[in-house]
Amino acid sequence: MQLLLIEDEPKIAAFIQKGLNENGYELTIAYDGKLGLNMVLQGEYELIVLDIMLPFVNGLEICKQIRLSGINTPILMLTALGTLDDKVSGLRQGADDYLVKPFHFKEFLARIEALTRRSLQQQPASDALQVADLMLDRNRKFARRDDKEIVLTAREYALLELFMRNKNRVLSRSNIAEQIWGYEFDAGSNVIDVYINYLRNKIEKGFSSKLIHTMVGMGYIMREP
Repeated sequence: MQLLLIEDEPKIAAFIQKGLNENGYELTIAYDGKLGLNMVLQGEYELIVLDIMLPFVNGLEICKQIRLSGINTPILMLTALGTLDDKVSGLRQGADDYLVKPFHFKEFLARIEALTRRSLQQQPASDALQVADLMLDRNRKFARRDDKEIVLTAREYALLELFMRNKNRVLSRSNIAEQIWGYEFDAGSNVIDVYINYLRNKIEKGFSSKLIHTMVGMGYIMREP
């Protein structure tokens, strides 16, 4: 289960990451509000843990923008602002729960379990993406095109899912790097191009139409023929 933490204090972020990893969660961390908001809008997470006092964009504004974008991912606000008015403001901006620092990790974990359990109960039985005759089943983690099953590595699967979730949208190399390889990935490397070629060979070779197109100077786009 992939979670996103938007928290500018490295020690708190490291403490949370260690605890969540030990309990079977995968955690991505954004250390400022601008990056965190971009990651939410471009990625997909089961839950967002959000501080309020953040550089560049504060947590209340992030929460507001997430909900205005139609994203219903559960949000747990985790902040030192603990007055009644602070809590009311956070919940009114769209947060699902609110926990004040300092906190007990057991309570933090219990709140995450409750939010993710509620979210999973609300998900439809089928969770598939489709572009033209290419289908990606995100429950069973496999791809199929024109009734031919496509075997993907974990990295290829993540890359394909990113493209399909952003159909008809140009993804820059930096977008792809942040989402698939992490914030500190060396964007000067040719690894992105190599993996896109791997993916093209698997989903396009032997088929009549191309789905992934190169936008010179801008990045890549997936679109229907």
